[in-house]
Amino acid sequence: MTELNKLTIADARDALRKGDVTSTEITEACLTEIEGAGALGAFVHNTPDLAREQAKAADARIQAGDAPDMCGIPLGIKDLFCTKGVPSQAASKILDGFKPEYESTVSQNLLDAGTVMLGKLNMDEFAMGSSNETSVYGNAVNPWKVDDRDLTPGGSSGGSASAVAADLCLAATGTDTGGSIRQPAAFTGITGIKPTYGRCSRWGIVAFASSLDQAGPMTKSVRDAAIMLEAMCGHDMKDSTSADIPVPNFEAMLTGDIKGKKIGIPKEYHMEGIPAEIEKLWADGADMLRDAGAEIVDISLPHTKYALPAYYVIAPAEASSNLARYDGVKYGHRAKLEAGDGIDEMYAKTRAEGFGAEVQRRVMVGTYVLSAGFYDAYYNRARRVRALIKKDFDDVFAGGVDAILTPATPSAAFGLGEMKDADPVKMYLNDVFTVTVNLAGLPGISIPAGLDAQGLPLGLQLIGRPWEEGDLLNIAHEVEARAGFVAKPSKWW
Repeated sequence: MTELNKLTIADARDALRKGDVTSTEITEACLTEIEGAGALGAFVHNTPDLAREQAKAADARIQAGDAPDMCGIPLGIKDLFCTKGVPSQAASKILDGFKPEYESTVSQNLLDAGTVMLGKLNMDEFAMGSSNETSVYGNAVNPWKVDDRDLTPGGSSGGSASAVAADLCLAATGTDTGGSIRQPAAFTGITGIKPTYGRCSRWGIVAFASSLDQAGPMTKSVRDAAIMLEAMCGHDMKDSTSADIPVPNFEAMLTGDIKGKKIGIPKEYHMEGIPAEIEKLWADGADMLRDAGAEIVDISLPHTKYALPAYYVIAPAEASSNLARYDGVKYGHRAKLEAGDGIDEMYAKTRAEGFGAEVQRRVMVGTYVLSAGFYDAYYNRARRVRALIKKDFDDVFAGGVDAILTPATPSAAFGLGEMKDADPVKMYLNDVFTVTVNLAGLPGISIPAGLDAQGLPLGLQLIGRPWEEGDLLNIAHEVEARAGFVAKPSKWW
């Protein structure tokens, strides 16, 4: 077997079980590929010795017949996940030198399943961004290229998306607060699912907005997403928002039968200025589902237009609270002080040096909307809007709709630097199709479904009922099969 780094999780699992290949061989193939892919900026902390040790243990486990589906699979881990003894910086200067003494629950679940950690992946600082340009490490780059322009891999899970699309690893972890798994997945032609809020534990994941953050897999196929998601999930006593409900065998639910499923098309997502090719892709997606026996129905989600403003009040408010802990006292970066400086000066200098411009912007917005004179006018009003957005989805699902089909993003990947100095609101508009899913706590998946006129990937998004990831994955699997997306970026790195 050649080019082992290009295997899917499902193919690698089957080959490992048959003895056609070893985890050590697949891991070495990935490590070699990572070494030559510095231009992508995807991996920020490599752990080759640890990976080889874990691969050896996985091979022994497979030989002994004690091998879960993910055993021996080499992964990249987003830098937002705390990994024991390995730098975990959330791509921020303020966490410089931080090596946790503990493992996040999700990465521990994956380690328990026998996976191999190749290293930590690039991301937007504290997951705040849509282009991976706020990272202290410098931006990750999309493996897809047009006219020699460097393109964004999306954000905040940009390093994860780039690494999977470029076959540096078989899959990667991501997190999604307002679209940070689904948007980069769409930009790089891979699959990414954000599960229902509470399905994956948040314990040990550096917090951005605690009522919105959720971990999920970024993979090369829907089947891989199903296999990896099952390994990541599970109730966790250490996370009060973790759901104590059974985790099904998601792969077994990929039956391909979606006859009679009712798929909603929300009229509010037909927004002004959306490119014709995005509209066409959306219509093609509806036709694919119709051909598979699903019923396509028009639906209304009337409060959609308020989702972005509500999100950009709630998320910064929670961020300003969560990021108050970074003060230079116990760990991470501490500013150099001058004679006479007290604790106030230490806090101010440390935070000014440690946080990048986008993080500072969001902390300041969040502090403002939580302040005494504006709490009701902004934060409480945004919370009420969030409740209305959730009710819109509840009403649609109560009416018999099984899933909702939308575009994943309002465009294909844009050039690095194109939006960096523009009005921040322009960048925030990238999340227009994804933030509603986080506000309502629902599962959502992005599936690559076509190429734009420049030859760049475009994704479709499916939104499911709460806790029905299996059903959602099955519908996505059918879209994937009918879209027949097999395009890969030409290797230039």
